[in-house]
Amino acid sequence: MSENVQSAETPQKSGAIKELVEIVKTIVYALLIALFLRVLFFQPFTIPSASMEPNLYEGDYIIVSKWSYGYSKHSIPFSPALFEGRIMSQPAKRGDIVVFKLPSDGHTDYVKRVIGLPGDRVQVKNGLLYLNDKEVKREPLSPVKTNMGYGVEREVARYQEQFEGGKTFDTQDFGPDGDLDNTDVYVVPEGHYFMMGDNRDNSLDSRFDVGFVPEENLIGRASVIFFSLGNDTSFREVWKWPSNMRWDRLFKVVE
Repeated sequence: MSENVQSAETPQKSGAIKELVEIVKTIVYALLIALFLRVLFFQPFTIPSASMEPNLYEGDYIIVSKWSYGYSKHSIPFSPALFEGRIMSQPAKRGDIVVFKLPSDGHTDYVKRVIGLPGDRVQVKNGLLYLNDKEVKREPLSPVKTNMGYGVEREVARYQEQFEGGKTFDTQDFGPDGDLDNTDVYVVPEGHYFMMGDNRDNSLDSRFDVGFVPEENLIGRASVIFFSLGNDTSFREVWKWPSNMRWDRLFKVVE
């Protein structure tokens, strides 16, 4: 003769399971909300090099607005091939600082300034930028010393450039005789952009390996520096924050 054995959860065990389920649900909801915000609105990026000095420094953490140019497959993590082109597309403006996927691999994130729009003629002669055969105006600023690495400092010239229409920004220049200071004329194809770093002699950009950037590769426009650490300090090295924080760069608008 067999007996039916019924197991009953204790109130404590049942309560613990419900609490665990609620915690998991909260985590899932939080991740979905974060993914939604990351895809449609904002995405954080770290500046890994000096190519955008004097406007963005290595160790700056920036917020990129995703809605500025509409959405492409690169708006989604890992760039899944769900669709081609852009949805709700808006053209980038000359002078915008943009984060984009490197055309050669479609995965590496780059940050540069939009210099050439579709149809533009871009050239650098003796360190001077020419757009559509006209020299871009620039005014000299006070030179500064910059860290070249390995404890080496070098004085560099700075200029304020001005595009037609009034957009101004500062650039950094080591002199008129660098490898990137004399180029051919680049004619920007339809649906593409010509990108350059503000640190003109220390930037891999459309003058070099990057080439023309398809509009599909744009991720978004850099808008705000929300955090900044100097001296090669990692974000994880919390104990170094007080001595290496660039307090004057926190929540600075990117121009």
